[in-house]
Amino acid sequence: MTVLVAGGGIGGLTLALSLHQIGVPVQVFEADAEPRTLGVGINILPHAGRELIDLGLIDRLDEIGVRTEGLAYYSKHGKLIWREPRGLSAGYRWPQFSLHRGRLRRLLWEAAVERLGAAGIHAAHRLRSWETGPHSVRANFVDPRTNEPAGAYEGALLIGADGIHSAVRAAFQPGEGAPKWNRSILWRGVSEGHSFLDGRTMITAGHQSQKFVAYAISPVDPAAGGQTINWIAERRFPAEHEWHRETYDRTAKFEDFLPWFEDWKFDWLDVPGIIRSATHVYEYPMVDRDPLARWTEGRVTLLGDAAHPMYPIGSNGASQAILDARVLARSILDRGETPEALAAYEAERSPATAKIVELNRRNGPDQVLQIVEERAPGGFERIDDVMPKAEREAIAAGYKQTAGFDRDALNARPPIIPPRASAPA
Repeated sequence: MTVLVAGGGIGGLTLALSLHQIGVPVQVFEADAEPRTLGVGINILPHAGRELIDLGLIDRLDEIGVRTEGLAYYSKHGKLIWREPRGLSAGYRWPQFSLHRGRLRRLLWEAAVERLGAAGIHAAHRLRSWETGPHSVRANFVDPRTNEPAGAYEGALLIGADGIHSAVRAAFQPGEGAPKWNRSILWRGVSEGHSFLDGRTMITAGHQSQKFVAYAISPVDPAAGGQTINWIAERRFPAEHEWHRETYDRTAKFEDFLPWFEDWKFDWLDVPGIIRSATHVYEYPMVDRDPLARWTEGRVTLLGDAAHPMYPIGSNGASQAILDARVLARSILDRGETPEALAAYEAERSPATAKIVELNRRNGPDQVLQIVEERAPGGFERIDDVMPKAEREAIAAGYKQTAGFDRDALNARPPIIPPRASAPA
């Protein structure tokens, strides 16, 4: 029987492609009328990139993104704190990709339409309610443009991949309320025609209260020599500061945040220059939710941001949704379209993602920035005098282990879905 997936984002579409890969019928229901290319840049870490590659998408990923080769942390004065290789340059067997979230979503959408057929993807369908029986789930949808009924569909399982404001999660946790804000606001933009360092390195500069992140999300233009740069300017505010509900399309003005970064002109990056060259800037509060005691009720479960929304620290949100999808598909392969499959999936993924949520609340690998700021607020000449290399290495390695992308462990791990499980094309 068919698996019903509420939500056509990165996690939901990866699940649909994975279920198709193993020969399980699937239907995807997305609230948007079409796959809008909203959002800005994201990173797909090697453990998640491996899964998209196993779905046969590597050529398409290379067309729209950059194979990231390095990560570097700098102080608010532009002095190097920590640099490490990433992806293939770090010895992983799979690359790390930096790319535009909206373009990745469209890539997955188009692949799903090709493989499932247009009838397998239902746009303008928002989940309203569902009823469960002993052997099936009946889900009811509305058209969000009119709020009129859009149909009822029956399947063996219902997967809530419908984001941080998940209707499925709200039904499981009716008293949960709004996401939790950590007092930081992100201003996110994309700027054309710039390039810095080697063109394949992600950078984070500053500290816990004020931070700037930047990385390329397009290959170098051979004619002009520039790239498309994704950037994030972050500022922490008092608890009483007014903030808006998170959305990918809330526009902001430069004067809202640029003055704090006017003097961040480093010899390797002109921060205010990159900010000013953006055509659009989006405002987004940094929010998450507490880990849940359970994701599953019988034939219904959660996936991705619906299950474990986390702060965008450590480049892990989309990657964890992709891993959710692959583990859930394997569990269905092993146990069929059953409640037992959902329970096994939750038992594996819930503890792992809860650890990442908690670690990101402590700044994840970005904590090196705050440690240096506290120890040397006026700057430093030698980073080893402020923070020994062994301490920096331990923070970086510990996050990789918690988030599931320790290089040696990942390289040695067998595929989540065995190649022999793939259905004929």
